[in-house]
Amino acid sequence: MAPSGELGLKWQEAVRHRYNLNVPRTFVILVATALALAAQAQKKPVTIDAITAERNVTGFEPVQWSPDSRRFAWIQEKELWLYDVSSGQKKLLLKLSDLEAKAVKPAAPDAFDWQNRRVTEQAFTWSDSGNEMLVSAGGDLFLLHVDSGKWDQLTSTVEAERDAKLSPGGRFVSFRRDHDLYSLEVASRKVARLTHDGSETLLNGELDWVYPEELEIGTAHWWSPDGNFIAFFQLDTSREPVFPQADLLALRARLEPERYPQAGDPNADVRVGIVPAAGGDVHWVDLGEPRDNLLARLVWLPHSRGVAVEKLNRVQNRLDLLIADAATGSARTVLHEEDPYWINVNNDLRFLKGGDRFLWGSERDGFHHLYLYSTEGKRLRQLTEGDWEVETVTGLNEAADELYFTSTEASPLERQLYAVRLDGKHRRRITAETGTHEISLSPDSRLYLDTASSLTSPPRRTLHSIDGSETAVFRDADRSQADEYDILPTEIHKVKAADGTLLYARLIKPSGFAPDKKYPVAVVVYGGPGVQTVLDKWPAMGWDQVLAHRGFIVWQLDNRGSAGRGHRWESVIFRDMGEHELQDQWEGIRYLESLGFADTSHMGIYGWSYGGYMTLYTLTHAPGLFRAGIAGAPVTHWRNYDTIYTERYMGLPADNARAYERASALTKASDLKDKLLLVHNLEDDNVHFQNTVQFMDALERAAKPFEVMLYPQKAHGVTGPVRKHLYETLTAFFEKNVK
Repeated sequence: MAPSGELGLKWQEAVRHRYNLNVPRTFVILVATALALAAQAQKKPVTIDAITAERNVTGFEPVQWSPDSRRFAWIQEKELWLYDVSSGQKKLLLKLSDLEAKAVKPAAPDAFDWQNRRVTEQAFTWSDSGNEMLVSAGGDLFLLHVDSGKWDQLTSTVEAERDAKLSPGGRFVSFRRDHDLYSLEVASRKVARLTHDGSETLLNGELDWVYPEELEIGTAHWWSPDGNFIAFFQLDTSREPVFPQADLLALRARLEPERYPQAGDPNADVRVGIVPAAGGDVHWVDLGEPRDNLLARLVWLPHSRGVAVEKLNRVQNRLDLLIADAATGSARTVLHEEDPYWINVNNDLRFLKGGDRFLWGSERDGFHHLYLYSTEGKRLRQLTEGDWEVETVTGLNEAADELYFTSTEASPLERQLYAVRLDGKHRRRITAETGTHEISLSPDSRLYLDTASSLTSPPRRTLHSIDGSETAVFRDADRSQADEYDILPTEIHKVKAADGTLLYARLIKPSGFAPDKKYPVAVVVYGGPGVQTVLDKWPAMGWDQVLAHRGFIVWQLDNRGSAGRGHRWESVIFRDMGEHELQDQWEGIRYLESLGFADTSHMGIYGWSYGGYMTLYTLTHAPGLFRAGIAGAPVTHWRNYDTIYTERYMGLPADNARAYERASALTKASDLKDKLLLVHNLEDDNVHFQNTVQFMDALERAAKPFEVMLYPQKAHGVTGPVRKHLYETLTAFFEKNVK
């Protein structure tokens, strides 16, 4: 069809001008429609080969602004690039491969390193002056002189330097070797070992597996603003159980143990140490008993005389913000939060200059909003409020008395940039275009880089003044996939549940759709907390497009319990995972059936991770609703999953055994009636293969047929060239059992 609305008028005028048509508008519309259909017919269908071609047009590399806000840098295909804001020029600084060639090749590790993928080690960081960058490459450290392009090699050791950071002022570099912290004085190249007791179970400045995964904390050491001290976490993981992962691809199977606490198991005991930058005695901060508590965040105060630490109880329904004296280690509680369900930690804690006030984020009114507090614990004012969520604090400009953040105020499906004054007044929206905006604000808060996209527009990266006006196009939208392939449109549908609750869903109609026909349905599900799948954002050209081109309706709904709609919305799953999510998914299917073109007698359901759990929960608690299901890397019983995530929502297994049994798909395996394909990596570090093995055992004991596909990777998702095999397997299963 030809475009409609204002775009359609422009299209018609373009056709009239292109072909010099002095004829009635009706004829022009017919010509325009014919040309549009012809153009559409020339596009290729989306195939498995197309989606596994590793072409990423869904986003851009993260950038780091220079401290003076005049330029920013990023890494693209192992090359370090620089952009100058005033000239708009891009410059290649160096190829990381050149540094890697100079680095000393690290010794082969004795055991596989089960580092969590959420650990955020920076490949490069700016110095305060903006004249140098610290670059990590090949396990060694280099100091790049930005203007000349020359570099100095700071380390040359067989041990890899990990999580390296330049100190404020640039005098020192901190890093970790094995399980201890070190510092290097840049001028003299003198190395000081800051901790001396690190081991496989005593981690200094190093995180275990579960902390970054579930608390989203990416590092475990922090420089004081004056550059004289380092605060760090020490994790004692000796009580964490070892999960016996094994590499079965080698000639002889190799044990690759992973420390992983499952629900009810001991967590790491964590404490905070403060050590001088050049070395010396470690002072331990008195935060009370570490056992059965979690340390979620650490922030230095601006004057460097103290640190603020967020401390949670084990089931995460109580949080204390403590401020500790850096010299004595004594701490006092400044703020206390409690929640009847659980507390979601965030990254909002920021101290204003002078250190007597701080920004705080809380969901105490059912939505994530921002508050201003004094360091004496007095609430000064609430800065944002309403039935919407603050998603990310992007910056704070005290000179302008403004705070910048992205939120869902415009729509739960969008992310827009806003500003609010520190008195809580004059909130204003900065970004204009509908859709999703990902913001990188300059340090002086005068400019921002906006990565914007929508369901109809691929991501476009533009530079703006803080008033929202566009100043430059950094990278235009890549429409190559949209021009080459017939990417079928995604529709947003509003579903009203029986109790009046509004649910959002997305629908892709099959290629060649005719409203008078009925089509088989592929339901894609995630459903769990912390994730929102229905957004006004450019989607990846993924497997859903393959299914639509194969004649399936693709349907996905965000049920209660998912993210983006507030804490009240999310907390419905508290100690009752599975049931409420299934009820909402059922509401979506009833709505889909009412549209008249969905053959709900021929439906398949697919999900990965929590979506895999939801697939199995649905097939075992609503047998017969679907013809077939594909469960990828599913949690089959919540006692198998990690402590911090599971206990946040389900409580301790010892206290809530019946809730764990009620939420399990494993305990209902004998009720399975539908065709089932289980997919899992043998060494999945997150949802262990143990889950699938237990479900297979239960099905076999109940004489229930099923299919299984295994991959030997060491990650939670199937990656690399093997993805083609994965998608071919999934597609063939749905073609055979759903159609």
